[in-house]
Amino acid sequence: MNPPHLVILIPLIFFAGALLIPLLERWRHGCAYGVAVASAAVGALVTVAGLVEVSSGGTLRYQVSGWAPPIGIELVLDPLSAFLSVMLASVALLVLVHSGSVVRRELPGKAMPLYSTALLLVGALLGITITGDLFNLYVFLEISSLASYALLALGDRKAPVSAFRYLILGTVGASFYLLGLGFVFMTTGSLNMADLKLILSNLESSPPLLVGLVLITTGVGLKMALFPMHGWLPDAYTYASSTATALIAPIGTKIAAYVLIRIFFFVLDPGFASGEIPLTTAIGYLGAAGILWGSILAIAQTDLKRMLAYSSVGQIGYIALGIGLASPMGFIGAILHMVNHAVMKGCLFLVSANFLSRLGHADIRRFNDSTRVHMPWTAAGFTMAALSMIGLPPFAGFFSKWYLILGSVEESNWVFVAVILISSLLSAVYFFRLIERIYLRSPGRDSKYPDEAGGAAAPDGGREEVSASMLAPTLILASALLVLGLLNVWIVNRLIQPMIPAGL
Repeated sequence: MNPPHLVILIPLIFFAGALLIPLLERWRHGCAYGVAVASAAVGALVTVAGLVEVSSGGTLRYQVSGWAPPIGIELVLDPLSAFLSVMLASVALLVLVHSGSVVRRELPGKAMPLYSTALLLVGALLGITITGDLFNLYVFLEISSLASYALLALGDRKAPVSAFRYLILGTVGASFYLLGLGFVFMTTGSLNMADLKLILSNLESSPPLLVGLVLITTGVGLKMALFPMHGWLPDAYTYASSTATALIAPIGTKIAAYVLIRIFFFVLDPGFASGEIPLTTAIGYLGAAGILWGSILAIAQTDLKRMLAYSSVGQIGYIALGIGLASPMGFIGAILHMVNHAVMKGCLFLVSANFLSRLGHADIRRFNDSTRVHMPWTAAGFTMAALSMIGLPPFAGFFSKWYLILGSVEESNWVFVAVILISSLLSAVYFFRLIERIYLRSPGRDSKYPDEAGGAAAPDGGREEVSASMLAPTLILASALLVLGLLNVWIVNRLIQPMIPAGL
């Protein structure tokens, strides 16, 4: 295979799967799950092949329909997009493998639209990572948004309302982005990223360009759920189906953060957005505020999914903080946390789905040590992901926070250092309260562990773990947090440092 063709295959496989599912369902009912998992598996393998090719041979470029840029659309697989594509496709694959019995229980009769829409979402997000054109990025952004609205609307009775709220705010964000593109095109006459970099390096800043960048930042910040534009996220994640939340929460907002990183550090001169107009600085401080806000509100929640939703607001803030530092250490911390958080939050939402499947609820107040007896492996997966979220070594979450602290110290930004340390303590509060309930025996409980957690007690202390298809993805993600932590130095030196743009 010609290596550049790997680039177009990455989103195309997922789009093809999304198209095949409704067609094959008419021929053989119940095949949607198998087609979705097979498409995701092939797509993940192609992304890995792309990363290997880029690591050994350099950036891959594909000209759509043979039209050369800047007139034609160019797809680019460089170290950054290749690395994030592997993360995105791998997490999506594990979530889809996990989803079989969850979808049958929560969304009977809706497997076909869910899996087709899920593949459409993943394909569009992958398209965002590999496109080399800002308008084509907008097209993929809208495809991913439409798929997200549909997925989030599949849930309980409140899901359509929260999805509609996201639709309204997402449309506003897309409008800001498109208006910003208009100002950029009016100033430069191009929307190809490589072409823009050359033009902007020889162009003095002008009011239309600055207005365009502010509009683009606002629109993408809303898609990213950057504080205070996060209002759509908690309800959307809480009321959607477990599979939809487990798919969107780990990867959806991270790709919006990728867009900001791509524009500020690869299209613009890295010093422009922090010197000429302090956009990255503003993003950093909004991220710091979001870290504290999300962590504090997470403590107040009694539902596990809602607690994780508010935690996501805070975790997004870490990535924004890294962008705000606009330094090599900040860049490494932001990229590393994008990957770590995708794995951590994917694991935690799969754990939440496991609890809902077996116990029938995710109410923190109703968990107790019988949960650990009946579901020991799920409880262990939750504990590993929770410790990583708090930032304890050797789990992956510690190292991304460590790089962000190093970057903050290098820039003498002690506010950011304080925010990271305080938020880690707040994370310990809301995660350890659940770990305590699961692992420490409650006063007055008898030796037979009567089930007060809401599920049917196993006879004679037996176990009631979820099926292997649900447990395996959960434990793979939990184990990946330890592997990512132990391989942290290799990942940074071999994969992330080559991404760092010149001049940062």
